[in-house]
Amino acid sequence: MTEPLNQNDQMQTVGSTFFEFLTITVKYRWFLFWFVFIITAGATTYALLAPKWYKSTASVLPAEKNDLLSTLSGISSLAKGFSASKGLAALTGGNSETDRYMAILMSATVTNDIIKKFGLRKEYDYEDDYYEKVVKEWQSNLELEIQDEGNLTITVYDKDPKKAADIANYMVERLNEINTELSVTNATANREFVEKRYLQNVKDINDLEDGMRKFQEKYGVIAVPEQLEATVKSMASIYTDLYKKEIELSVLNQTYGSDHPVTTTTKIELDELQKKIDRLNAGTDKSQQDVKLLIPFKQAPELGNEYLKIYRNLEIQYKILEFVQPLYEQARVEEARNTPSVLVLDKAGPADRKAKPKGTIYAAISAVVSIIVGFFLVFLHVLIIKMKESNLELYKYITTSLKNDFRLGRVKDRKIS
Repeated sequence: MTEPLNQNDQMQTVGSTFFEFLTITVKYRWFLFWFVFIITAGATTYALLAPKWYKSTASVLPAEKNDLLSTLSGISSLAKGFSASKGLAALTGGNSETDRYMAILMSATVTNDIIKKFGLRKEYDYEDDYYEKVVKEWQSNLELEIQDEGNLTITVYDKDPKKAADIANYMVERLNEINTELSVTNATANREFVEKRYLQNVKDINDLEDGMRKFQEKYGVIAVPEQLEATVKSMASIYTDLYKKEIELSVLNQTYGSDHPVTTTTKIELDELQKKIDRLNAGTDKSQQDVKLLIPFKQAPELGNEYLKIYRNLEIQYKILEFVQPLYEQARVEEARNTPSVLVLDKAGPADRKAKPKGTIYAAISAVVSIIVGFFLVFLHVLIIKMKESNLELYKYITTSLKNDFRLGRVKDRKIS
């Protein structure tokens, strides 16, 4: 059993190893020098002579605009933080508008337009190759970044500086066009829903006014007690809240889907309003039992009850009209609005110097790699020499085996050819 080396022996071993390393480095210094020099010079020369790539950058910001949801006074503050394209991204704190821009710019529609318009298949020399390779090459020359200030930068690399700027600016144009189309589509859906509710409201008012007129002609004007008037006004207010919630729920369903937390909360509020109305109609609400200000309709005289139903429905429809008509007008304006949805912060321009390949980076990387490879080759050479001197049989076995494998491989290649 070998005894462990003491401290002096360990120091001598380390020292001898260091001096051996130093000796080998000095002995093969010219090989290392010329190896590193040739590799570094070759890589730097390639970087200087290779085709130059220029980059051009455009910067955009989302245009501020009022969302249809912001006009719904009953919507919660959480829902106001959502836009038509936000969805669950708002819960993670991300800027959904710029995320939406990135999705549009990376879409197949924009990608195909750029490849066809600027002839990238021919430029990338993929005319007879798979289309996916053209797309990958294009995406490798495109950088989309959301800056800390909230703006989105579009950086395009190309061998022609003017072409790089043209592509970047074209992407901004397509972004504006597609985003505007999506916004108009969403506004049209909202307008159609609000318009349908508005027209129904106008029809209901006309029918109720005709009913009120016929009732007055048949029975004359009936004085309604103040308690019943208070009941009617209270019911009208609650019905107005109910219809507001219905509109909110429909818009939220179209915007976020039925499973979204905001949609679920609005549906619960709608159900509670309906329960409140049912209790008032049945006379079981606390306001009717404690204050005695609101009385149930079932206790009113038959004639007064009929009058109050017409009067109540008219008040409800008038309140709904006050709410729906401005909403309808705004929906029409949103649909017809053709203002840019993307603000250009910086327009792309041709670059006056190349962006890649950079000679300094190629020189630094090639120098480090060549030093490592050079030392590896030197120490491998020294190891082979020592093995030949210390164990000649092992050396012959290894070299003979490698030579036989090499010859066998050449014979197989000749048979195949």
